[in-house]
Amino acid sequence: MISCLDLAKELIRKEIAALECLCDRIGPEFEMAAALLSRMEGKVISTGLGKSGIVAGKISATLSSTGTPSIFIHPVEAMHGDLGIIQRGDVGLFLSNSGETGEVVQLLQMFKRLGLKTIAMVGKIHSTLARDCDICLDASVDSEACPLNLAPTSSTTAAMVLGDALAGCILTLKGFSSEDFSRLHPSGALGRRLLFRVKDLMHSGAELPVAMSGTPMRDALVMLTGKAMGAVLVVSHAGDLLGIFTDGDLRRAVQSGENLLDREIDSLMTANPVVIEESRLAVEALSLMENRPSQISVLPVLDGESRVVGIIRLHDLVRAGL
Repeated sequence: MISCLDLAKELIRKEIAALECLCDRIGPEFEMAAALLSRMEGKVISTGLGKSGIVAGKISATLSSTGTPSIFIHPVEAMHGDLGIIQRGDVGLFLSNSGETGEVVQLLQMFKRLGLKTIAMVGKIHSTLARDCDICLDASVDSEACPLNLAPTSSTTAAMVLGDALAGCILTLKGFSSEDFSRLHPSGALGRRLLFRVKDLMHSGAELPVAMSGTPMRDALVMLTGKAMGAVLVVSHAGDLLGIFTDGDLRRAVQSGENLLDREIDSLMTANPVVIEESRLAVEALSLMENRPSQISVLPVLDGESRVVGIIRLHDLVRAGL
């Protein structure tokens, strides 16, 4: 008797083979569908019954999250009052492995009556849906991965991947950017990584620990402990950043056994420190801090004219969920 692991690997290989066939088969109809959906004035209305309906709902969600308005409607509910969601300029996306699902075919006729463009995603290219829709996408598979060759497995995977490919091409054609994506995903870790800028999390104004060049260490230490930012930024009289003096610099100086209080901060600071502009993404500041031979925990923040405007700490980025 075949082991569960061997069976699982066999099923996965079958689904991979189905996707390879799909990749080899994709053609001009796909380009037509992507072009139509990228230029439409309304929304994509996806539909399907059973497992095809579940896939249609997922494709609809992916389209909406990547800048193409879309909604899933159940073909049965649509024929019992939900047709009001359909408007001029919409495009119908009809999923059915057989291409003959009665409720889906019936709903297609309503789209045709309204003069709306339609796209079929089917497993049988000579079916009613394939024939009656304006564009037909071939999502056929030789067999299901299911050991009984009955449960929708390879066929739903093929349709899902075809939908993902469609969404990816449409967002590219529309010039949809990561900033656009962030506006549609404001919550959660993904939204935070794309939305937060350095200026949103940095400390500035009265919180900013800035010392002029030549400041005695006794005064600099008061600022270091009083501002509690983990560092003091050293600037010239013209306001240019000269260096940074951190808690780590203080520990190393103390270990040397020298008398620090009568020295100037310039002699103990780290000159030409790593900096970041306030307009950069906060996640870039995190990368600068982490991806160094010796990890740093604070960054001076500059404006567009290279003037010091803030300081950002690793602690601030972690607290923000990055």
